[in-house]
Amino acid sequence: MGIKPTKAQLEIACFTMSSALIAQKNGADRVEFCDGILVGGITPDSGATELLVSSFTIDLFVMIRPRGGNFVYAESEFDQMKSDIIKFKKMGVSGFVFGILNEDNTINKNQNKELVDLAHPLPCTFHRAFDEVTHSIQALEDIIQCGFTTILTSGQVPNVVEGVDQLARLVEAADKRITIMPGGGLRSSNIEFIQQKTQATFFHSSAIIDEGELPNPNEIVALKSKLQ
Repeated sequence: MGIKPTKAQLEIACFTMSSALIAQKNGADRVEFCDGILVGGITPDSGATELLVSSFTIDLFVMIRPRGGNFVYAESEFDQMKSDIIKFKKMGVSGFVFGILNEDNTINKNQNKELVDLAHPLPCTFHRAFDEVTHSIQALEDIIQCGFTTILTSGQVPNVVEGVDQLARLVEAADKRITIMPGGGLRSSNIEFIQQKTQATFFHSSAIIDEGELPNPNEIVALKSKLQ
């Protein structure tokens, strides 16, 4: 008998402690924790993160992003990112989420690798800064060389449905060397289509279906139940 394939997994983006606890309670496999929902996520409060770590039983990945806006950082901002990784690592988080670009929207290999090395042995996700790169396959190779374990991407368009063909190309190009995690407009209404078309194995959603900041418990359950 062959080994049964592992069921695909679900990460929920959470912007408050309450959101993270809802995600855990309703079956998420992992939480991406951050502040700043209006700017797509920034580094979360250290006090809130420490409290979460003490009560969490699933993986908790923390975003390292000093501000909203672009993904090119001044030296002082890069220093802040390094000190934040050291601080959160000591707290016992499970991994990190970040991404640094050069002015020409290529991957800043030196800075990213320095942060990945600092986070070691904790895994790191390259976030949706990837959706701003010009040459996606070259960027994919650069990110692999930096040591990341996952790339979060919508397929370089506003949402995963529009980006499904690009997502499928990225999964194929990654060839199991790194996890391509579709995220951006992912909902229970489209997750089966996205999984079927891309063959991805990890998926990312906020599970927010109204104007608030909290994930909807029923949406998390529905997302999870539709994964194969």
